[in-house]
Amino acid sequence: MSTTLAKPNEVVRKWYVLDAKGESLGRTAVKAAVLLRGKHKPDYTPNVDTGDFVIVVNCAEAVLTGDKLRQKYYRRHSGWIGGLKEIQYKQIMETRPEFAMTVAVDGMLAKNSLGRAQAKRLRVFAGAEHIHAAQKPEVIANQGRTK
Repeated sequence: MSTTLAKPNEVVRKWYVLDAKGESLGRTAVKAAVLLRGKHKPDYTPNVDTGDFVIVVNCAEAVLTGDKLRQKYYRRHSGWIGGLKEIQYKQIMETRPEFAMTVAVDGMLAKNSLGRAQAKRLRVFAGAEHIHAAQKPEVIANQGRTK
């Protein structure tokens, strides 16, 4: 018996919709990362991009548990002395909730050319509407918050 390996030109990509409404930001990001990497497929191969397209809607209604809205920060550095910029997640979720979801999913993907190609297939929307109805995406059921 031999192991079958996926070939890049034979990969069939589907479209999925994830609803972040009432669900934890991190749990939704995990589902999106698994779909983007293709780990849900039986022909998953680590060195081949076998993932699907993912649309995440209702990011503005995603939940950050505990006191993360106040305590968690998005940090970036310009490379210059004193160039650290910090933004509280409360401000990010009010102004750009789709950015918070994108950062969470990007953190779960590989930091190489494979991960960059997978990240390009992520589409994030703050509201319930998206522009990809023509692709006939399959809706992934929302499990809801556990607590």
